Formats: sequence, C-alpha cells, structure tokens
Amino acid sequence: MMFCILFSQYRILQHFNISPEEYTVIFTSGSTAAFKLVAESFAWTPTGPEEPGSRFFYLTDSHTSVVGIRGLTTLMKVPAVPIKPHEICKVGIGGEDGNLTALEDQIQDKTPHLFCYAAQSNFSGTKYPLLWIEDIRKRKLYPFNKTAGEWFVLLDAASYASTSPLNLALHQADFIPISFYKIFGFPTGLGALLVCNKSAHLLRKVYFGGGTAAAYLAGQDFFIPRQSVAERFEDGTVSFLDIIALKHGFDALERLTGGMQNIMLHTFGLAQSTYRILSALQHSNGSPVVCLYTDTEFDSPDTQGPIINFNVLDENGGIIGYSQVDKLASLYNIHLRTGCFCNTGACQQHLGISDEDIKKNLQAGHVCGDNIDLIDGRPTGSVRVSFGYMSTFEDAQTFLKFIVSSFAKSPARINRSVVSQVTAVATESPVQNVTSDSNGDPLLQQEDVLGGGSVLDNSSGPEKPFNLHQSQVDPERNNGDVITDGSLTKQSCTGKAVTLTNIYLYPIKSCTAFEVKQWPVGRQGLLYDRNWMVVNLNGVCLSQKQEPRLCLICPVIDLERGILIIKAEGVDPLTISLKEESMEQYQFCQSKVCGDRVKTYDCGKKAAHWLSMVLGRQCQLIRQSSDFNRDLKKKFAKGHGEMQSASLSLVNEAQYLLINRASIQHLCEQINMSEKASSTALMKTEELIQRFRANFVTSGTRQYEEDEWTEVTIGSFSFQVMGQCSRCQMICIDQETGKRSNEPLHTLSLHRGGKIPFGIYLLNRSLVFSSNPTVLTVGSSVFPRLGNNTEHQTSPGHEE
Repeated sequence: MMFCILFSQYRILQHFNISPEEYTVIFTSGSTAAFKLVAESFAWTPTGPEEPGSRFFYLTDSHTSVVGIRGLTTLMKVPAVPIKPHEICKVGIGGEDGNLTALEDQIQDKTPHLFCYAAQSNFSGTKYPLLWIEDIRKRKLYPFNKTAGEWFVLLDAASYASTSPLNLALHQADFIPISFYKIFGFPTGLGALLVCNKSAHLLRKVYFGGGTAAAYLAGQDFFIPRQSVAERFEDGTVSFLDIIALKHGFDALERLTGGMQNIMLHTFGLAQSTYRILSALQHSNGSPVVCLYTDTEFDSPDTQGPIINFNVLDENGGIIGYSQVDKLASLYNIHLRTGCFCNTGACQQHLGISDEDIKKNLQAGHVCGDNIDLIDGRPTGSVRVSFGYMSTFEDAQTFLKFIVSSFAKSPARINRSVVSQVTAVATESPVQNVTSDSNGDPLLQQEDVLGGGSVLDNSSGPEKPFNLHQSQVDPERNNGDVITDGSLTKQSCTGKAVTLTNIYLYPIKSCTAFEVKQWPVGRQGLLYDRNWMVVNLNGVCLSQKQEPRLCLICPVIDLERGILIIKAEGVDPLTISLKEESMEQYQFCQSKVCGDRVKTYDCGKKAAHWLSMVLGRQCQLIRQSSDFNRDLKKKFAKGHGEMQSASLSLVNEAQYLLINRASIQHLCEQINMSEKASSTALMKTEELIQRFRANFVTSGTRQYEEDEWTEVTIGSFSFQVMGQCSRCQMICIDQETGKRSNEPLHTLSLHRGGKIPFGIYLLNRSLVFSSNPTVLTVGSSVFPRLGNNTEHQTSPGHEE
C-alpha cells in the first residue's frame, strides 16, 4: 500500500513537471483543507507594539477558502490586506518606485509574509499572471515592495489545473492547493497541498494526530514529528484507496485527451465560440439577451479559462433571476452553477454590489446558496457555465438552444460581424444558416443554434425544436399580466362568485393526488393532507424531483374504516391504520421539510419493504407526529400576528394551494399552440391540473385573476392569501407515467417571467377564530377579495 501511495505522489509531481527533490505532496480532504493547513501552520510573526510582524495579502477575486484565512491571521495579530487585481503593478508603473537602498535594507528582514491569489478566477475564468510569483518574491510588484521581509506565494490552482497545464518547474509557487475532483471528476473528498521543499520549513506542526509523530510522551510536553513533510501533516489514516486510484485517473486523462495542453485548447475553443455568440445575441428589438461578466475578450487561452459568467436579460434590459434560469436549464439536462460561487469579491466587482448592499441583502433574508436572486430588481448573483475535457460542441449547441428558446424575444438576432468571427473559431460552428430581415440584420432561428435539429435526449427534453416565432410575448409584460392571443392585457376581477370545482389532498408527500367531493378540514389543512412522506435510509425526504416513480403510488384514505390504503400497479395494496394509539411501537425520528425540523415516526418494516419493492430502492415511510406543531413560515407570519399560531403539515410552504381553471386552460392553449407542428399528443387541461398538485381548483372567470386576490371565502371558510407559488421542474413530470418533458415550465416561463408564479397560497383564517371545523364541499361558492397582491412573497413550489 505504501508503495502505491508513493507512486501516486510521484505521478502527481510528474503531472506538474516537478520532482520529489523540488516538491512534496501532502494529501488533504480537498483544496479547502489544503488552504486551512497552510493558514494554521505558516510561521506567522505577530505584530508587536513596536515591531511590525507578518502580513497576509489576498486578491479580492478569491474563493471563500482563501478569504477565510484572515479568520486565523486575525487571532494571531497578523493583518489581512485585500488587494484588488488592478492594484498590482510593476514598481514604477502606476505604483511607487521606492528607494533602492532602502529596498536592499528591507530584503535583509526575514519576516515571512504570505500572498494568496488564484491562477484562474473561479468566477470569471480570468487567468492571473503566473509571472507574479517570481516578481513578488523579488519585490518587483507594488504594493509588495512597500513591506519589509520575505514574500511567499500561496497559489490557488484548483480551478486552473482542471483545464490548463501548470508547469511548476517554471513557476515555483511555495504552496499550491489542488483538487483531483476538478481535474478528472474523481474522487471527491481528496485534494493535496504541493509544498516547495525550500519553503517547507515555514510550515510548523502544532497539532499531531496518528502517524505524524516519531515519538511523544503522554505525560510530558514532549513531541518529535516525523522527518518527512508529508508524514508530518497527514494526520490519521489517509484515503489510501482513493489515492491509489489517482494514477488511473491521470493515465485515463492522458490516454483520452493527449494531455493538458489539448484540454486547454479544446475547452477554450468551446468557451470562446459560445462567448462570442452570447455577446452578439439580441432580442428582436436589438437589446442584448445576456449581460456578460468578464475581464477579457476571450482572445487567448493564456489569459482566459473556459468559464462564462452572465445574467440573462429580458427585452427591456431587466435581469431575469438566476434561479429561474437554473430551473429551465434542468429541462435541457444542463447543470449550471448560480449565485456568487463562493467568490463574493468578484461578484461585487462585476455586478456592482457594494458592501452595504451585501449587508442589506442579508437583512432582507438572502444568504449564500439560497434562491433569492433579485432584491429590489437588482441581482444578488449570476449564472456560470464551465466547460471540461468531456464537453463537446453539441453541449455548447444545447446550451445556446436553451438560451434562445427560453429567453430570446423572437425573432432573435445576432451581430453580423460576430458571426464571421465565430465561424472562424472552429471548423464546426454552432451557428449556421443565418438569415436576414428586411433591414439586412441577421436573424437567429432555432435551427441556427441547433444545426438543424435538437440534441436533447427524449428522457428529459423536448422531442423537437421549439419554434420561436410561435411565441408571441409583448415587451411590456410584467408579473400578473395576462396573455391573450399574443398580447397582454391587464385583467381585473369583477368580484363575481366562482365555484370550487375540485378538492385534492396528498396523504403521502409527492405521491398521487387523492380527489374527494367533500373533506374535513383540520388545523394543518385538509385532514391527513401530507401527513406521510417517503425518505431514504438517511432520513432524507424523497420527492418526484429525485424519484419520479412516486407519482405512480396512489394513497387512498377510508375515513369510515380509519385506514390509509396505498396502491401501486403489480403489487398488493398496503394498509396502514390512521390511528396513532399503537405508535409507541415505532421509532421516533427527526426529519427536515423545507429547512424545518419536524418530529416524525417510522411506520414500520412492512411499509418500508412495500415501498422499496415498488421504487426499487431502499426507503422508509414516516409520519408527522400529531403532537408536533410546525409553525407558519416567518415570511408569511410577518404582518399577520393573529395567525402566527397556525400549524403546517409536511407541506413545503403553506396550508393550501389554489389554482384557477381559467388560468390552466389558458396555459394549456399556449402550450398546444407551440406544439401544432408536433406529432406528440396535445396537452389536456385535466392532465395539467394534476401536474400543479393544488388542493383547490376553482372555475375562475378570467385567467390569472387569482394573482390579485388578497382574501378568499369558500363556503363558510375564510382564507388569507399568503403569496404566489413559484414553480420548479416538478411540474414537468407526467403524473400518469412519471416521464419528464420541458412543459409546462418552458411556456410558463415565457409568458409569466419573474419567479415563474402559478397558483396562490392560502391560510385558513376560520380556524384561528373558530374551534368548530367543518367540511369543504365541491360546488361551494368562491368569493375573492381584491387588492394589490404584489406585497406577498413568491415562494418555492408546493408541488411536492
């Protein structure tokens, strides 16, 4: 085993053109752990009252793992200094020369300082000069020439090394964190720190774990570390099985691609052509379709990596939130990164987000990694596309087709001069057959991007190209407007009573609906609605997003017999008692729903076996405990003090979801208009209703009139409208077959925009003021109260 690990270390050094005499490989759990190791072990000299100590400089365009080092340096009384990229320059060129005599004196000072920067920005793909390494050491760059002492360089190579050759024989940084997952996709949880042997003395061992000690005493402060630098810092048992696999990863990379130089040229070619098309892509009115965030013109792989960062714009120049872009991309089997990518500095620089904006966004509820993409109309993050060695021109075509068909106002245009540039980039260009309008300006058709046909597979995408000219959207549209025959007209409800046409409950979260004609109302919503859910062996909830076959499981509640009957084709039904008297025999557990911790109990081995057999994977059925009270979401409770005591079942957001049949029928027409040339079956209204998984369906008089409702009375019940429901990819699953498509989310996005709203959340106000719940009945009159509903939150989908 030790020989295999040593061989893997040699293979890693060989990949970076260095030898064991020059560098040592320290295995870590990832590149972040490598940064942490340097931060904790570097020979920092604290700043005293009279004597200056070490300094930690870092580029503002850095990953969180770099910026986080300042947390440790602050404790050690070492100042952390952020440096913007444009602030680094040659001494005497935009900076200060300094006195050469004084400079010689400063070099005699041996105080160690550390500068960290990324060889390639993980935000924009900008490649920063590797020549900085030597220039910083020799103090040829401002502002490093102003600080007495010795400078050492921590080079973040995680992004750079994934697609570019890094020759450390030419650019000998002192410490280089790398990620093997980013290089060839395996294994996760394994990285390394490459340490220049000349600088290894700067890493001082403080903590020692198993395997790192040559000798120590348990009762005295006596510890002698191992002599090898790697053995000194690899605490505990290294992931030797993954380490052994590294050789095969490097060998496969070489065999498939011919080396990192080929990978760099291939991925840059994809990024360059895609960038140029995106930069030239225009709506029909000539406005750009995307706003690109870049420091280069993608003219050389020496200065730009295969990363494109952007936000999508509507025809009026407004930002389309990154969460909406991400939802629609999934319909095309495209995986995007969205947000700020753990690089707040670059995000602020390119998006113009101030420090105060960051703090205000936090107060507004936005945190890193969430889906709050717009606050006051301004973006909190962006969209990133990265190309790797396995990416193809077909992938780029799929991505461009997605942008055009989902966001470009038809007929989309591309700049003629850019077309000629793009066609010269590669022999196979994604842009072909460009036609012109009456003014001679190029028009970008769907087939221009696709090269004549869709490249999507049938399992998750459309079976034919989407005709842009069939999508008629007025440039004056906004959320809540109604599309009628291609034009938008603002509709207002007359206040006339409509009817409750359908009542649905979903006893098991994400399984098939159970339709009823009348049903009791409980304190959490419809009685037994989403009281159960299916989880994997780790207790994580399964939804149709991960397991579409859940829609083939049909729960039925028999109130007279007091049982839940669960049916599925090909197996005998499973029966579970609705009573909880015997629940003591089951194991209580903690589960999470939409970020909330809920008290549940396991429904037993029989239910687990039945579900595992139907779904073909190990899973369990759990039920929410009746004595557990799950509070209303704070964003909904705000301003409704009398309803803060309202309770939720295992729903994602609110007690009830209502949709309007008139809106459904209108959306169905829009979908079928776009599918006239298709041989596929047209969408049916009832099928579409099932996909939206509402509790109440009403016979509204006008499409999208529900957007303006603030309160709703159904029979003897009074409901408060808590906001609109933001839709996700789950509505694209056929509830009868479990198959995915790109509808209705694609059409809904074209005509509704924003957070893709459809349907409204309701909270039962009647139960707050009455202790006598009754039943809801199909055919009951529905009376809405009108008002400006824009103040309500648009929240994640209720579909599960």
